[in-house]
Amino acid sequence: MLKKIFNKLKKQKNIELPFTTDIHSHLLPGIDDGVNTIEESIDIIKGLKELGIKKIITTPHIMSHRFPNNKSTIQDAYDVVKKELEKQNISIDIQYASEYYYDDHFLDLIEKKDLLTIGDNYVLFEFSYHIKPTLLEQSVYKLIKYGYKPILAHPERYRYYNSEEHYSRLKDMGLYFQINSISMEGFYGKDVKKNVKKIISLGYVDFIGSDIHNKNYLTSYKKSLNNKIYNIIIDNNIIKNDTL
Repeated sequence: MLKKIFNKLKKQKNIELPFTTDIHSHLLPGIDDGVNTIEESIDIIKGLKELGIKKIITTPHIMSHRFPNNKSTIQDAYDVVKKELEKQNISIDIQYASEYYYDDHFLDLIEKKDLLTIGDNYVLFEFSYHIKPTLLEQSVYKLIKYGYKPILAHPERYRYYNSEEHYSRLKDMGLYFQINSISMEGFYGKDVKKNVKKIISLGYVDFIGSDIHNKNYLTSYKKSLNNKIYNIIIDNNIIKNDTL
């Protein structure tokens, strides 16, 4: 079925991007593994704007063992970017939330109901790429119980989730899926590219993100926006970026 669906791409020419809002990026300087300087941040934001992005929801990591950010550190970095955008008269809607790492600190913040959210109470989070998370179903249930809408960042990148059965189980828990556009370009390798095609063909894509960390990501992101796979995304999925 997957091969049959993607064979359609050979006959399709025009690409219509299904969003003008980017939901996932690391554009606040110096607080995670994203951009290092305000200059780099502004250059990438300008690049996204040139591509037709009208709203950026940037999502720095909160990862207790590596990037111990909190609302204050993120707000401070955001204020610096916002001020520079105003200084340069760059008009774009930029907001912030976070990409939470699934760890004890994240579970503690759920209990405290102290999470940075996107739009209508969406929460973006990720796992380890190598170690399967424990107690996931209970944690997702708690998120939903507390009124949050959990978005799993780049499900195509987790080695231990790679089948229709795996993805269906995650969706049944109540998770929304946010794929990375650059996954479709093979940015993370052949296995991830294969996985993202599978997720798209299943109709499981809810959000698309750039996950831009630096200018190299921006280059790949530009290429990905010309990928004919977007026609299949539009046909098979309901993309919610612009509802945020």
